[in-house]
Amino acid sequence: MEAILGYLLIFFARLADVSLATFRMIMVIRGKRIIAACIGFVEATIYILAVGKVLSAMNNPLNILAYALGFATGNYVGIFLEEKMALGSIIVQVILEHEVTELVEKLRDNGFGVTVVEGCGKEGIRHLLNVTLQRKNLSKLYNVIDNHDKNAFVTVTDARAIRGGYFSSIKK
Repeated sequence: MEAILGYLLIFFARLADVSLATFRMIMVIRGKRIIAACIGFVEATIYILAVGKVLSAMNNPLNILAYALGFATGNYVGIFLEEKMALGSIIVQVILEHEVTELVEKLRDNGFGVTVVEGCGKEGIRHLLNVTLQRKNLSKLYNVIDNHDKNAFVTVTDARAIRGGYFSSIKK
């Protein structure tokens, strides 16, 4: 029973440590230094405990297996949690072949701020719509775009910082 508890300790310590590492990296990218440092402190403490437990019994392959499984699961859980939390802002660019005015009106009616830029593509004039929004509202934006034009070309990039501009609460 004690051995099983040891394997579980290693597994869950590694799961927590790697999940925290994923979240810490997001905070680093977003420039949240103090939050990233605090998470890093907890992450390093858990990591040292897990490694110490494994190294104290290197002749036990199940310790190593628990460590590796915890690491793999921690990556999965960290990414899953990050997607669910949907922190931060993004910039979405939409390129349409036709009827840009109708989509711009639909987006604005749904609370999205839109800037339209005219450009020249391989097949002529195209309109580029720039929309900056909170990540949690991306699926709502996709729904509005898909209902208008399923063939729209859409790119999404992270926005590290935003200053000024138009933001309203998105209509439910």
